[in-house]
Parts: sequence; structure tokens; C-alpha cells
Amino acid sequence: MERASFTATFTIVSIIIFIIILVDNDVVSCLHFSDVPNTYNRTTMVLPLFPPKDTSSSGRLLQKIPLNARMSLHDDLLLNGYYTTRLWIGTPPQSFALIVDTGSTVTYVPCSTCEQCGKHQDPRFQPEMSSTYQPVKCNIDCTCDNEREQCIYERQYAEMSSSSGVLGQDIVSFGNQSDLEPQQAVFGCENRETGDLYSQHADGIMGLGRGDLSIVDQLVEKHVIGDSFSLCYGGMDFGGGAMVLGGIKSPADMVFTNSDPVRSPYYNIELKEIHVAGKALNLNPRVFDGNYGTVLDSGTTYAYLPEAAFAAFKSAVMKAVLSLKLIEGPDPNYKDICFSGAGSDISQLSKSFPPVDMVFSNGKKLSLSPENYLFRHSKVRGAYCLGIFQNGKDATTLLGGIIVRNTLVTYDRHHEMIGFWKTNCSELWDRLNLSPPPPPLPSGSDSKHSTGNMNPTLVPSGSPGYNAPGEIKVGFITFYMSLSVNYLDLKPYMTELTHLIAQELDVNFSEVHLMNLSTKGNDSLVKWAIYPAGSANYMTNAAAMEIIHRLAESRVHLPDTFGSYKLFEWGIEPPPKRTGWPQSYLIVVIALSVVLILGLSAFLGWLIWRRGQESSLPYERVESVETVVREQELQPLK
Repeated sequence: MERASFTATFTIVSIIIFIIILVDNDVVSCLHFSDVPNTYNRTTMVLPLFPPKDTSSSGRLLQKIPLNARMSLHDDLLLNGYYTTRLWIGTPPQSFALIVDTGSTVTYVPCSTCEQCGKHQDPRFQPEMSSTYQPVKCNIDCTCDNEREQCIYERQYAEMSSSSGVLGQDIVSFGNQSDLEPQQAVFGCENRETGDLYSQHADGIMGLGRGDLSIVDQLVEKHVIGDSFSLCYGGMDFGGGAMVLGGIKSPADMVFTNSDPVRSPYYNIELKEIHVAGKALNLNPRVFDGNYGTVLDSGTTYAYLPEAAFAAFKSAVMKAVLSLKLIEGPDPNYKDICFSGAGSDISQLSKSFPPVDMVFSNGKKLSLSPENYLFRHSKVRGAYCLGIFQNGKDATTLLGGIIVRNTLVTYDRHHEMIGFWKTNCSELWDRLNLSPPPPPLPSGSDSKHSTGNMNPTLVPSGSPGYNAPGEIKVGFITFYMSLSVNYLDLKPYMTELTHLIAQELDVNFSEVHLMNLSTKGNDSLVKWAIYPAGSANYMTNAAAMEIIHRLAESRVHLPDTFGSYKLFEWGIEPPPKRTGWPQSYLIVVIALSVVLILGLSAFLGWLIWRRGQESSLPYERVESVETVVREQELQPLK
């Protein structure tokens, strides 16, 4: 009996302990392998291998399947004239915001020894602080310095800006969302900047063009990515976007055109016609083949057509918008062609402006929406200007970023093709059925605001995305925004403003919560909260720091239609305390049911066992007992 009771009790206690382990997420989480420190946050992967090259009669090479680097794009094309991505160089990693430029072949950042470099958003690269940095020694394949000790580079651009410096080699990291591990790469360490490169906010250039020093060529040469990359720029309403170094599966309806690397050193396409409102412009098809041909350049803001093509395009558009009023542009120094009366809703622009199609030599066409050839008038609400201009006397057709807003552009260098796919670039990962990447890493630069609640325990301990033991958990981030717009005027545009905040902080729309909207004199006061993605209970420290840095460094940019604005009083809130029960109620109910069933079973088993024990005890015959009782009852009374 004691043994059966002990067995039942032991079973129940064991199950209860098991429930406690299941419910206690903190206990389970300390077993996750992702918490193990790693210098570059590399993910351990088991990759299928191609069969070998040549060691046997099979004659094939043993190598890894190429991966890709998924990276976020920041800023806004028309606010800053470019898009940037984050790159980390050195050991430990030093972070830089670099302009993605398909027209450049060198990646470079300001060097700590630079004698003429502007003030950019991140500290200069310090070679002496990187244990893996090596200068590229003078050799027959490079231009050498005067002492013939080190390789140098020099680049000059059409807008009269220039960059020059020395070449170095170091570890380059692509961020947490990248499947690609950090790689050794050659880059430029700037000693001199002029023109726009000196005055721009971005740190430097990420060269994606064709050439030995291009970051793409270097990675392809190492066989770590396929010979392809993709860019996806955000639309007129929302900046940012996405970028992939390496191959991706092309959408079924992506439109491709040939790109001949022999035709020019730039990424060219075979443009033959332009249609406005369904009608082809009356042009000789060879007009788009002059000089370098038709070139795609992600580092250029607008589009530029040869003289004859621009005149025909301008005339066709103006005939199609007779209901709109022709007005002066925002800058008197330029003769912009602008129209008012179209309204502020971007989704309705196609009702006022004509569709434009670019037709390629293979008969395929890329359809452009108004946001692909217009930009907002910065001084008149609901007014827009042509973002396509005449390219002086140059016969080259130059297509800048405005043409491919909300368009995934794949530069398939291996097959010498370029593909276009209209999409919402702010939702690219979902559109391609890929899991969304985690937020990018902080720049590491100092805060410019004293009101921010910057907790030093949040600062990443080194490698991208690694949360060191003991770092605090961030539940959500709050901040205030003051706008010089009347409360009643602002209220109808809060959804648009929420999208903009999400885009500028590089988080999902669902993570941005409006806490309060109130009036402050003639201005509006908004309190925002940024919550973790999905069902997570807290943010990674890297994600929280990136948001804080964007707020502190005034890297949130809004269209002029929202007036002047100010961000202040940001703070960090801890995650709500968890009891474990709401999150694991199903497990608890099932486990308790099992305990109850086992407990009842054990109890019934014990009852049956006890009855069996009682039935086996010695006993007297009933007749004998009755005889004794009867005899006692017959005794005479005394």
C-alpha cells in the first residue's frame, strides 16, 4: 500500500515539475544557442555542397551554395538625394552609412588621417583601432602613392565632387539580417573630399558598379554570392527600402531587358520607346542609344533625357494635364515644370497625371506611375513637378532613383539582364515571401540631445546584434513630437504620419503606436511608442539603440507638408512582468488534466488494491459466531 501511494505521489510531483519548466520561459530561454557570444554573430549553418572539381574523374568543384546579404536602405531620395545602407568595417566593427551607388566602383569611408573631410553622421574609420586592418601594398595592378608603398585611389564625379585616399583591406560585415558571413574586402580610406561628398550627411559611398574594387565583384570573386544584386527604393510617401547582395528568386512577372557590359562600363538597358497616355513619342528609337546609351544609376536622384526626347516627353505630359494649373517651381534658380490642383493623396495621382511606359528592345515594357516621374512641390500643398529633365547636350539617357521608386530592380550580371518588378518596397520581404529582417544595428555615434534617456547598459558590446548577459530588456520606446501644424489639419493625416515614422525609424508599421494627440497653442503634440515586432515581449538591444540613435541624431525626416517639427523626451520602458500563465495556458490546462487523470487513476488503483488486501485476511465462519451469540443470550439471569 505504501509503495503504490509513493508511486502515485512521485508521478504527480514529476509532472508538476515538468509544467513549471514549460511555463518558465526564462529557464527555457537560457538554453538557446543564439545567446552564445560570437564576434560577428555568425549563424551556424549546414549547407548542401556541390560535387568536386577535379580531384577525381568527376571533374567538379566542392563549394558552398552562394548566399546573399539582405540589407535595409535608409533616408529618402528627394530629401537627401540618395539612399544609404549600413556597413561595418574592422574588428571590432566600426559602423558607416554609405550611399548605394551603381555608378561607382569603389567603396570608401573617411579615414581618421583625412586632411580634408567633411563632418558626417558617424565617426571616421580608425585603422589603428582594427586588429584586422591591413594596407594594400604597392603592386603592378594599382596606382601607388609617391613613396611607392601603398595603393591609392581617386574618383571624380559629374557634379564636380571628388574623393581620394589609400586602399586598405579589412573585415566587412553586412548586418544581422544577412545570411552572408563577414568577408575580407578592399576599400578606400579617404584622405580628401570635395564638393557634395564633403558636405553630405552620409559617410561615404558603397560602390556597386562593375570593376575589380566593386564590393559586388569582390564577393563574386570569392564565390560567396551569386553574380547579382537587387535594389528596391521606397515610394513618394515613404522613404527607405531594401537591398540584396547576391541572387534571389525573381518574381514570375518581373520584366527583364538586356544589359550589355561591353556597351559601357555602367549598367545600361535597351530602351527603344517611351509612351505617354498610351501613345508612343514620335522619336527615332536610336535617340536612347547615344553616347553611353540608357544608363541606370542609383546614385542619381532624377532622370535625364537627350534633348529631343525630353522635348517630346514634356509636350506629351503637358497635353495630358490640361485640367491642372501650371505654376512656378520651389526654387527660382531652376525652371521646374510644376502643376497644382492634383490633391495630396498619392494614390489618386493617376487620375490627374498620365501613365508612362518604357518599352525595351525585346517588346517588354515597364509601366511608370506618377510617383516615378514627379516630385512634390515643397512650397505648395498638392502640387507636383516633373522629375525628368534634359541632359544638357549629352546624348546619354540617365535614369536615376526616381524612375524605380517602389520597384524591385535586379541587376543579374551573370545573365547580362536587368529586371524590374513593381511592388511596395516597404513590404518587400513579405511580397517575396521572405521572413522580415531584424532591425539594423546602431551607428555607435554620440547622442546630440540631453533629454534622451540613454542607458549605457544598452550600448552593444561589440559585434552586431549580440546581447551580452546582464543587458536590460527594452519593452518599448516612447518619444514626443511637436509639429507646427494645427491639430484639426493634422488629424486626417495621422495614418500617413504613422507610416512615415515607421519608415524613418526602420520598423514595421504595426510597431508604431499613437499614444496621444493633443494641441499645444497653434501646434500639435504627439506622443508615440515603438513596440517590439510581432509577439516578442522585448526588443533586442541593437534594435533599441538604432531607434534611439535615429531620434538623437535627428535622422527622422518628414515632408515639408508637415511643417517644422521637433523630437524630444524619448524614454525606455521595461517589458511588462510575465506570470507565464497567459502565455502557456493551453499547456497548463492539458498538463493539469493529465495530472488529474493520473491522480484519479492512482487513487482508484489504491482502492482496488486495498479491497483486495481486505478480502485476503483470515475470518471465522458465520455459523460459529451466531452460535456463540445465541448461547450467550440463553444464560439465566442471576
